Amino acid sequence: MDSAWKQRLVSLYPALDVLGADELARLGTTTLTVGAGTMLFDEGAPCRGFPMVLSGSIRVARGSPAGRSLELYRLTPGELCVMSTACLLGRGTLVAHGQATAATEFVLVGPVDFDRWCGHEAFRRFVFSAFGERLADLMALAEAVAFQRLDQRLAQLLLGHGSTVLATHQSLADALGTVREIVSRLLSRFERSGWVRLARERIDILDAPALRALATGPAARAPP
Repeated sequence: MDSAWKQRLVSLYPALDVLGADELARLGTTTLTVGAGTMLFDEGAPCRGFPMVLSGSIRVARGSPAGRSLELYRLTPGELCVMSTACLLGRGTLVAHGQATAATEFVLVGPVDFDRWCGHEAFRRFVFSAFGERLADLMALAEAVAFQRLDQRLAQLLLGHGSTVLATHQSLADALGTVREIVSRLLSRFERSGWVRLARERIDILDAPALRALATGPAARAPP
């Protein structure tokens, strides 16, 4: 492995420092650069390796037979892909798909090398700690989908990005696991209420407190 890549990789994933320079140099890793929109892995396919992102972002989502998808998480530099990890540890197939959302560089560590890495306590601790954190996020997502109204979830999605959200209605629908038409109707309702102003691929937040009140309001409860 080139020393520059190794330094970047270890700076983002400090747990790799325990492997040592000689062992890192022997690893059969592949460094890839892909453009936005590139499908990196698909549901039902075997896992080709353990991705470690150097730059960019990968959207990991679960699809449905009807063509809809629910975003599970975004994989950014220094983070762990729990779907790839579960696939490699369980020797199964992938249960989600991953697509680059921007120009993305990543190192793909082969299954054999991943097994070797897990033999080191520091790396193994990193894997299971990150796995647990990501699993907690996925549980929170499942709870939101099951018990929160869609308008609450949309309000939450719009908050925390400053006064302007640069996104299409379709990308918001993908993040929420719904269809564009429903998101457009909800955004139009928000606009009529004076909470947002809509433009092409742009949403200006006019009344953040109102959106926050909706986002944190009583959640819809599952029937007994």
